[in-house]
Amino acid sequence: MGFAVVKRSVSIAGHRTSISLEEPFWASLREIAERDRMSVQALIGRIDAARGEQNLSSAIRVFILNDLRQRLETASPDRAASV
Repeated sequence: MGFAVVKRSVSIAGHRTSISLEEPFWASLREIAERDRMSVQALIGRIDAARGEQNLSSAIRVFILNDLRQRLETASPDRAASV
């Protein structure tokens, strides 16, 4: 099961950059941004500010994974322990 990588341009801290992510990650990013009542660009800016030396695309994937784990833990503490 493969997903095509989609490249999109965004402005972060006043400069344009391209980000390559698989479509399911773009969809998750949009869902998280909508839930948090912010734009995708603002959410990417927040991730960028906290990523340190990590590659931005990787930082976004890890952010989405951590968000999912946190939601699973909140929904079912017993299930999250096995993830």
